[in-house]
Amino acid sequence: MNIYEAMEHRRSRYALDANTTVSDERIEEIVGECLVQTPSAFNSQTARVVALFGESHAKLWSIVMETLRARVPADKFAGTEAKVNGFAAAHATLLFFEETDTVKALQEQFPSYADNFPLWSLQASGMAQVNVWTALSSEGLGVNIQHYNPIIDDEVARTFDVPASWKLISQMVVGNPVAEPGPIAKKPVSERLVVRR
Repeated sequence: MNIYEAMEHRRSRYALDANTTVSDERIEEIVGECLVQTPSAFNSQTARVVALFGESHAKLWSIVMETLRARVPADKFAGTEAKVNGFAAAHATLLFFEETDTVKALQEQFPSYADNFPLWSLQASGMAQVNVWTALSSEGLGVNIQHYNPIIDDEVARTFDVPASWKLISQMVVGNPVAEPGPIAKKPVSERLVVRR
């Protein structure tokens, strides 16, 4: 598919299972290539990914479940439990991080831009996430992104031996899509694009 078709195909797909025909190695290859090709301010290359398959994928969603169980009232937990179980039923999770030591070093090296480096770091992270999401979707995988950080950060860092300088940004759930997403409303381009000549 061409790039516009790939962008259109990239949707949040929540009905996922683990029965994908795309190998773990191919997913790793896609993620790696996207990290290499994604631009970043000052070529900082601060995006990091921890790819979780098998038991590690299951462990992440166990961490999320138990963290939420301690916070959500028991009489309202059924919906939360069903949602988290849906993510656990997928094939893999990609944890996106930003490496903050590099950001801090750039702030010190270029003080005039110091306030911008954390923002630029997040912009690069967003580009990396959408590149990976689009590429995985083009392979026929279903993807959605979750944000259970910061409440899971400490346990995730301990469990998966994540360096202290890595800040968790998102959790990308990857699996075999078992249902098509419904239509979503899009605002007219005329309301979002301004052209001046």
